[in-house]
Amino acid sequence: MTAAVRSDIGLIRTQNEDSAWYDEKTGLFAVADGMGGHLAGEVASAMAVDAIRHMAEEKQKASFSALSDAFDKANAAILDHAEQHAECRGMGTTLSVLWVLQEKALIAHMGDSRIYRLRDGKLEQVTRDHSLVQELVQAGIITKEEARVHPRRNIITRALGTEWDNQPDLILEDCRPGDCWLLCSDGLTGMVTDDAIADVLNRQAPEEAADTLVRLALEAGGQDNITLIICREEDETWNRD
Repeated sequence: MTAAVRSDIGLIRTQNEDSAWYDEKTGLFAVADGMGGHLAGEVASAMAVDAIRHMAEEKQKASFSALSDAFDKANAAILDHAEQHAECRGMGTTLSVLWVLQEKALIAHMGDSRIYRLRDGKLEQVTRDHSLVQELVQAGIITKEEARVHPRRNIITRALGTEWDNQPDLILEDCRPGDCWLLCSDGLTGMVTDDAIADVLNRQAPEEAADTLVRLALEAGGQDNITLIICREEDETWNRD
């Protein structure tokens, strides 16, 4: 498996509140987009990603139970930290995690960071945004294209650190050799269309594609932090236990 990670502050923000981490050996990939006050978002996203890293270090068997437990620990840690540090009150973070196995992928997701899969040249958004504009799209009030520029597009309806009883979406997907996965914060998807993302992923290897996608987001205005992980399995003898 070939993977590439990029994180850029963008052209407007004064700090980068995104976090990303991956481990090719365990097939774990995570992206988080923090929010709330000066540096608080950065703290929240780092705590979320650390929970996934610790899960990997504990060598837990891949399961939805392990993922749910890691999300619970991250959620509790963020809420506890906010209670003890006044400057961090109200902080939270998205978290999207992909766990690639031999013939399947486990996904845990909360917020509006996204996970996509490119297969046979077609890009599919696997996760569903937990956001106000997504609810408006589902209700038929606005279109997906209108959601990208809606003035309230940054309002998230579910995130780590916002309440104690907070559960992620858990998604099971199949895996095939040649699949390409993209995890990203909305600093990418808010600036670059799905069609443009698909075109880049179809034409370029992960390292080059990662650079191109960040450049496109910056050229479109770079209004938010831009973080992404691209992973692609090229080996037809793919066998991850």
